[in-house]
Amino acid sequence: MTRRTTVRTALTTAIVLALGALAPSAALAAGKGQPAAGAPIGDVIWGGIVGLLTAGCVLAVGVAHRQGRIRWLSAVGDFSARVSGFPAWYALPAAIAGISLLVAVTGFYWDVATHIDNGRDPGPFGNAAHFPILIGLGGIALAGIVAVLLGADQRDAVAVRLRSGWRVPLGGLLVLVCGAFALSGFPLDDVWHRLFGQDVTLWGPTHVLMIGGASLATLGLWVLLAEATRLKATGAGSGNGRRGDGNGAGRTTQPHERAMSGLVRFRRIATAGSFMMGLSTLQGEFDYGVPQFQMVFHPILLMLAAGVGLVAARVYVGRGGALAAVGFFIGLRGLITLLVGPVLGLSTLHFPLYLAEAGLVELAALRLGTERPVRLGVVSGVLIGTVGLAAEWGWSHVWMPLPWPASMLPEAAVLGFVAALAGGLLGGFIGRALTDRAGAGGPRWLLAGAIAATVACIAYPLPMTSGAPARASVALRTVRPAPQRTVTATIAVTPRDAARDAQWLTVTAWQGGGLRIDRLREVSAGVYTTSRPIPVSGKWKAMVRLENGRGVRAVPIYMPADPAIPAPAVPAQARFTRAFVRDKKILQREAVGGTTWLQTPAYLLLLAIAAGWLFALGRGLGRLRRAPSAALIGA
Repeated sequence: MTRRTTVRTALTTAIVLALGALAPSAALAAGKGQPAAGAPIGDVIWGGIVGLLTAGCVLAVGVAHRQGRIRWLSAVGDFSARVSGFPAWYALPAAIAGISLLVAVTGFYWDVATHIDNGRDPGPFGNAAHFPILIGLGGIALAGIVAVLLGADQRDAVAVRLRSGWRVPLGGLLVLVCGAFALSGFPLDDVWHRLFGQDVTLWGPTHVLMIGGASLATLGLWVLLAEATRLKATGAGSGNGRRGDGNGAGRTTQPHERAMSGLVRFRRIATAGSFMMGLSTLQGEFDYGVPQFQMVFHPILLMLAAGVGLVAARVYVGRGGALAAVGFFIGLRGLITLLVGPVLGLSTLHFPLYLAEAGLVELAALRLGTERPVRLGVVSGVLIGTVGLAAEWGWSHVWMPLPWPASMLPEAAVLGFVAALAGGLLGGFIGRALTDRAGAGGPRWLLAGAIAATVACIAYPLPMTSGAPARASVALRTVRPAPQRTVTATIAVTPRDAARDAQWLTVTAWQGGGLRIDRLREVSAGVYTTSRPIPVSGKWKAMVRLENGRGVRAVPIYMPADPAIPAPAVPAQARFTRAFVRDKKILQREAVGGTTWLQTPAYLLLLAIAAGWLFALGRGLGRLRRAPSAALIGA
């Protein structure tokens, strides 16, 4: 690659990053920048400047490294290689990505708890939890860049040719793609808020873009690890990114299929556990007990995560791999729960157990082996979707804030089983790609069927309504007087069977300095009572929430005035009767919707971005599977 070509590529990338960083400024300059509809213009300008300077520094270092004008990046990579025994283009990026993912996921759960307990923040820099998220996402993208730079000119068959004379590790490129997409969610999120108001939900489109990009970066790291271990087995691939250089690290004459060092096994377990963490992030609203979608999504997401992550872990890590991955997951989630809850004083983060599912995968592997990963995925999926689903059902009644009710059983049994089976198949295909088991896969239509089943399971519960017309007649009894007023409530629902077969019926109070979820007790036909005092003062927002089927609805009990939206106060009168409305209207009253002509292209753009990174991951796994593990390309 010539110097002119390198500089031209760097300048093009800098322009793209600058436009992404400054896009919110243009959007906000046209409006007032209210806290309920986008960040203050000053925050966005400073954020854009810092982002642009950071991107410029990274690009300058990359260009200087490629042109041989600096050597310290290679020196750091060589040191990482000597310490770890892996090639530099895996060792250093893996360390950067591992730390960055830990920082990002901690900030993520901290941020979710902060919004649940305290409501929206005054801007992107008005919430301390945003800083570890931003730093972590930036670190993920940086890890991909470092892998591309240190691994440049790799000669293995898996490497991707960017330009003539520049072949880079496939996994590094996937990490970079995921990290860049996740990082782009920050400016896009503010544009989205400016256009449509703040959607205080984990599943907002731009939120999913950030969460999904960071979560699936763990799969890119897994691909990078697979590349590194394959090349360790051949004694090649230790390049540091400059022609003719090599660090010689991590060479071994023993095939990795026959002898796996303790370090390699630990890295595989840690990567598998991190993958499970990533697959479990979108369950966050259920983990905190404030879901804004149908309850049946919880078993669907759990079964899908268990099928994909645990089957892939067992195939790639080996015996005990599924249980080890779950152990890593529980240990890390447990530490984050302690940090967010007792240490920071925020709402408790719950999490699934996955132990039964991991044990089932191990039993299936002991009986069937892992030589045919897709077959293992099918059997494991069947076991996870039946016995594993029952185990998680029981666990939901032990610790989850909203236990799974019997009324959800028919849908959960069918959709959970299909999701587990599809997840097991996908996990088998991922495991096959990572282990390079030629001829050990299933037909392509089976993969297409698993993807279609996954999409169907997620799409089916998405439509929601306000349900059949219903009202709630509420009588409040003051327990503590103002200014910190708390009440108990007796709630009569009309018609009396409106809450029949409810997935949840609660009084929920949040965003006033904590979270209160009170599952209502039925005392007579259609009449329910609370079991503990509910706060109805200050910034608290208290409401009756009901979900049965597609009807996800709520009745406000108390809402403070919010002039930034603007929204009037809803007083907590001693007695009142109010109609049930769409739950989203109460929980997301900052959201302003928007015209169809504006919403449609916005959703299509975000869908295209998500489809792009999923397509890249799929193509990357396919490339990894097809490339011979020991094949090298002539220099």
